[in-house]
Amino acid sequence: MSFLLRREEILSGEQLSAMLGESPARAAQAILLAAGEGEVEAQALLGQILLDGQGIAQDQPLALRWFGIAAGRGHLMARNMLGRCHEHGWGCSADAAIAAQHYRIAAQAGLDWAMYNLANLLATGRGVAVDHQQALALYRRAAELGHAKSMNLLGRYLEEGQVCPADPLAARDWYRRSAEAGDFRGQFSFAAVLAGEGRIDEAVDWLEKALLGGNLNFLRVASQALFSATDPGIRGMASRYQLRADELSRTA
Repeated sequence: MSFLLRREEILSGEQLSAMLGESPARAAQAILLAAGEGEVEAQALLGQILLDGQGIAQDQPLALRWFGIAAGRGHLMARNMLGRCHEHGWGCSADAAIAAQHYRIAAQAGLDWAMYNLANLLATGRGVAVDHQQALALYRRAAELGHAKSMNLLGRYLEEGQVCPADPLAARDWYRRSAEAGDFRGQFSFAAVLAGEGRIDEAVDWLEKALLGGNLNFLRVASQALFSATDPGIRGMASRYQLRADELSRTA
């Protein structure tokens, strides 16, 4: 039985995305066909599955090429992914300045992920001059669009009063919104606020959620912070974070 699709069976980008979760190999065939026929969403998806090696052999330079094709046709997430490739050296030499150019194009067109990625470069001075005012503005715009990671970083600026008046109540609200939207760093930040309020059981609940979703680097740093906590209930989470980090490092 052949799993190749005929031209008349070309699917929409939404259908292709759904298929990826069910049958990556078959979805890859469908994405290849649709991308070749000029479906821009499929061209962006093809870049992503080539980058990830999902249902198809990983090929970062070819992923970069397909992101470029889709970005040239106005696909904002493909433009953002071009930035990611140049930032991290996926399929090309790492160049944060070029990454910033791509992020800026997509951010100015309204893409929240590009706002977040550009803000990260501005906050750290990678490829661009450090500009916390602009970083804060971008995090705020993305947060107001519902971007969970930006909500957490907006909360940090507001908590620390960096290039803006300190506003602990607003920071708490953004941390809460980030946590509820599923960002593990936001969950950790909100847990810290709750712990400071003496709401230890609630804090531990959010720490549990952050533990489940956190990546290796986050878990390593977070475990050290938890080891220094004064409350024994909070401090007791440290060893669990370290254990989970050890598990992830063995599979990395």
